[in-house]
Amino acid sequence: MNFLIVIDMQNDFIDGVLGTKEAVAILPAVKERIKNFNGRVLFTRDTHESDYLSTQEGRNLPVEHCMRDTHGWQINAELDALRKEEPIDKPVFGSVALGQLLKAYDTYEEKIENITLIGVCTDICVISNAMLIKSFLPETPIFVDAACCAGVTPESHERALDAMAVCQIKVLNR
Repeated sequence: MNFLIVIDMQNDFIDGVLGTKEAVAILPAVKERIKNFNGRVLFTRDTHESDYLSTQEGRNLPVEHCMRDTHGWQINAELDALRKEEPIDKPVFGSVALGQLLKAYDTYEEKIENITLIGVCTDICVISNAMLIKSFLPETPIFVDAACCAGVTPESHERALDAMAVCQIKVLNR
């Protein structure tokens, strides 16, 4: 079985408070990748609570975003329409729950052939989850589709792709 992990394609990261023109620009490619993917598609959803500004992340990035049950927290409507399972809510950059879930599928169900990550932000949550998954499943091929990712800046996007490549995560469509 193959997995496609769609990282944080939420309104706040696309055209909301932390949105970028690059995130808006990848939407059509992300939609096509999901529609044409042969395997299981899982979504993550950055999820913050009312105490966000008092967390370490909130102190370092004092911009309230992806607050639970707000418009900005929602996955982009076009992509959400393609979703078949509940998103995995994650309060921090990397989702341990996602790593554990993938490990469980690989152990107890059909072996995972490969995992591809797409989404935002390449340089924060995509790289964090790619590295976390690599730790849970070190022998499973992991890919990141650069054409379906956007970073905080184009430069930090490229740096994150370089870092993942060094860590034996294959970068596609660069």
